[in-house]
Amino acid sequence: MRPTPYVASLRVYEPIASFEHADQLRWGSLPIESYTGREEQLRALHRTILAEPPALKADGAHIIDHDGKRFVSPWSTSRRCWEAAEEFKSSLPSSVIPFFITDSLLDELSEDSADLETRVPYIISETWIIPPRWFSLFSPEERLRGTNSDGPFTYMRTEITNAKKRCQVTHEAVRQAFGPGPVEDEVAQLLNWLNVFHPESIVECDYGGLAMYLEKSLEDDGQPGLEADTSIEDVHLSIQGLQAGDGALAGRGYEALMKRWRKVASLEQAM
Repeated sequence: MRPTPYVASLRVYEPIASFEHADQLRWGSLPIESYTGREEQLRALHRTILAEPPALKADGAHIIDHDGKRFVSPWSTSRRCWEAAEEFKSSLPSSVIPFFITDSLLDELSEDSADLETRVPYIISETWIIPPRWFSLFSPEERLRGTNSDGPFTYMRTEITNAKKRCQVTHEAVRQAFGPGPVEDEVAQLLNWLNVFHPESIVECDYGGLAMYLEKSLEDDGQPGLEADTSIEDVHLSIQGLQAGDGALAGRGYEALMKRWRKVASLEQAM
């Protein structure tokens, strides 16, 4: 079982040649069978027990080989920790923050914060659910599912050019149907994020431990586990409905998606 089984991730892998020479040497020598996902999750879990600024350790990376080339997705740990701390702080009254985050840890996370603000993370994470807009980046044939030592898994991978085109289509359909607003803005932010990276990059959505919960939920409904997961198809059906001005079609795809994932999200309250 994964150390943090409630986390799903959207990652961008850039060609190793696009990184600095020192990083190329370090990441180029790593064996591809090295499972970096478990190490990243174990470090994250360790930091919830012992507050350790991420800058104290060399950052890691996820690595894949594709068509004879190596692609790398750095963990961007410092950037993500700093961003999470800022988001957490903004959700609480200032008088309450010290009870959750010490001043010393805030100082550590805030070091070089001006530099951190200019960096873009290679990985976006969500807990207990996968945003519908993530599914819009992929087609069904780009989905891989199965079982490994950690249990059930689902990955989707595509070239970033495909992901950006599909994201643009989604943005246009959402804007046409709903106009400017929160949903349109979320899709626009996703597109802006994708536009930052190398044009030959690879985009990956990893269900992480949510694959285990989703499979169990589907089996409890009498369905054949992850093979019954049609989340990509549901999102594309909803987008087609928006493009055609067919609210019933758009609603059918969206409701099928949310019905499936609400059961997974509800498990957070049961933990």
